[in-house]
Amino acid sequence: MKQLIVASTNKGKIKEIKAMLKDINIEVLAMNEVLDQEIDIEENGKTFKENALIKAKTIADIINKPVLADDSGLEVDALNKQPGIYSARFLGHDTSYEIKNQYIIDAVKDKDKSARFVCAMALVIPNHEPILIEETMEGLINDKIEGENGFGYDPIFYFPPCKMTSAMMSMEEKNQHSHRAKALKRLYAILKEVI
Repeated sequence: MKQLIVASTNKGKIKEIKAMLKDINIEVLAMNEVLDQEIDIEENGKTFKENALIKAKTIADIINKPVLADDSGLEVDALNKQPGIYSARFLGHDTSYEIKNQYIIDAVKDKDKSARFVCAMALVIPNHEPILIEETMEGLINDKIEGENGFGYDPIFYFPPCKMTSAMMSMEEKNQHSHRAKALKRLYAILKEVI
């Protein structure tokens, strides 16, 4: 079976990607399942796409197999699109998402609540040009932390069409609407052709 290595150690992200790609006859593996050393990738790009490409190329250069990387995050309009590409590092790497989420709720209390999740994906296949895709999921910052599913900023991201936060959605609902699901759907057709 052909393999696709995901340049991430984020269990939530890997689970979503595996679920979305389960119908393609490709084995999806996290990078720590194929690498025997810790790789510290410096994400010094200025955009989600640049960071996704940095991650995918770094791992592909080491293992010489097809690698998929995503760089995603939350853009809050009232906070000048922060946390943006710094979503994981926002308020410090070791700060819990509970604290980050409450900070954002408080920061937009009497302001514009519009926000979006952004997902950029880079697919690097040896001897091919890199493929870059970017998708968004538009929504609002919820006025409280709600929901047990998902990870990261999901509990504060309210998605009006479903009348719930991303963390209240089932995996099936998320895989219909999320930024990552939209990017993966576009990638799905490409993967069938090129891998």
